[in-house]
Amino acid sequence: MPEITRKELALALVSAGSNPRMAGLDLTSLDMTRLDLTGANLRGARMQGSTLREAILRLANITYVDLTVAKAIGCDFDSANLTGTNLTGVDLTSARLTNANLTGATLNDANLTNANLKGANVTNVRFNEKTTWPDGKKGSQGDPTSYTR
Repeated sequence: MPEITRKELALALVSAGSNPRMAGLDLTSLDMTRLDLTGANLRGARMQGSTLREAILRLANITYVDLTVAKAIGCDFDSANLTGTNLTGVDLTSARLTNANLTGATLNDANLTNANLKGANVTNVRFNEKTTWPDGKKGSQGDPTSYTR
């Protein structure tokens, strides 16, 4: 159960202005569809099962966040820092991960079909044979660095 409702979050974002601070919050299963979280500090937040469909998280600090089985279809993570983030089972279909820092992120069972990883840092990214890459390849059939060019 999240600590905050969607309505409370939306009101907080309006009053917070740019770069809202939400580090460590429990946002488990929260619907954040189409919210603009540009520059937000979400470091260490718990976001398992959250819905981030078409949300904007450009330049956000999403380090060491648990996003297990979240729905991030069409989400914009341009230039976001996702270092050490757990993206296990996350649906990242058509997500924008351009210039994102995914150093040490876990992508086990993640779906990256049609995701854009151009310019992303994928150093030490962990994945398994159920990870689906942007071109539909599975696991070790794809090389994470080949999608960053």
